[in-house]
Amino acid sequence: MTERVATTPGLFPLPDPAKQQLSDLKGHQKGDLISGSESEQIASSYETYRADVIDEQLAAGLDRIVEGQLRWDDMLAHPLAVHENVETGGIVRYYDNNNFYRDPQVTDELTFSGDVASELEAATEILEDRDADAGLQATLPGPYSLFDLATDEHYGDDAAFLDAIGDFLAGEVDAFPEHETLFLLEPSLVENPPADGEDARASEAIDTVAAATDADVVVHTYFGALEEKVYAHLMDADVSALGFDIVAGDRDQTLYNISEYGTKDSAALGISDGQNTLVESPETLDERVTWVDAKLPTQEFDRLYLSTNTEPFYLPVNKHEAKLSAIAEAADIETEEVTA
Repeated sequence: MTERVATTPGLFPLPDPAKQQLSDLKGHQKGDLISGSESEQIASSYETYRADVIDEQLAAGLDRIVEGQLRWDDMLAHPLAVHENVETGGIVRYYDNNNFYRDPQVTDELTFSGDVASELEAATEILEDRDADAGLQATLPGPYSLFDLATDEHYGDDAAFLDAIGDFLAGEVDAFPEHETLFLLEPSLVENPPADGEDARASEAIDTVAAATDADVVVHTYFGALEEKVYAHLMDADVSALGFDIVAGDRDQTLYNISEYGTKDSAALGISDGQNTLVESPETLDERVTWVDAKLPTQEFDRLYLSTNTEPFYLPVNKHEAKLSAIAEAADIETEEVTA
């Protein structure tokens, strides 16, 4: 029987009370965004809201709990934006939506930071305090997406820059507290596919990051389907699961890729729309999982991670919370049917 795991890719919307409070504390200009050296008062506010979003996930019934990434003003670019050897340049559009991030311009060697590890340490303490059964899930940008979002002002060569980002992320993962799952978010593999030669190097960079943890590693792609050649190279990566966007883009292309090249023993399915306020029912989400099973009759999965297709920070908090609950209920449907 396939195990269903209710989870989320992270990067949550700020809780409503936090928006005004943090806006007043941080200011309203580009230079006021998180830099990794925020004041004690700002850090304390994020600690409060970190506990709130963890409690919301536990209340929703998720099987994997993320830290929430509320500090990530620059979305997936955050790990570089707070690095001491990175300068934040002008405002750049975040993919094809109406969100923007500061261009992280790498000006020197990408040494160890520890920023994300410290967030996960704090999340671990909260989970231990709650005596929660759910496991910790870490979230990072995948190396290719971080490479795609950043600007190189130091390494001077795309191949060297991508390798450096892979090594940097691996060093960060090595400092993480114990975690059950690591989601590497790779929307750029869809939105700006790597060129010939670069696609193989992207897979190698993912391997570098994945080798730094004993946890299950999920490479989650979204905003559509992967090109065939990119998918074929991604299958070479030594990871536990690949993630597929079942909401947006060409689902037939995704099914073709899996049928032609196979996939891992586990998969992540983005079954709830992370950019649309419509809250799908648990039954609708279950139907999407069943649709995938029906279209891939020869593919048996050991585990399916069920989540929103994209990061959910686009959503109002109440809609996001409702989607989390619906995903958790959908994950329980098959178990209920089997035991009935």
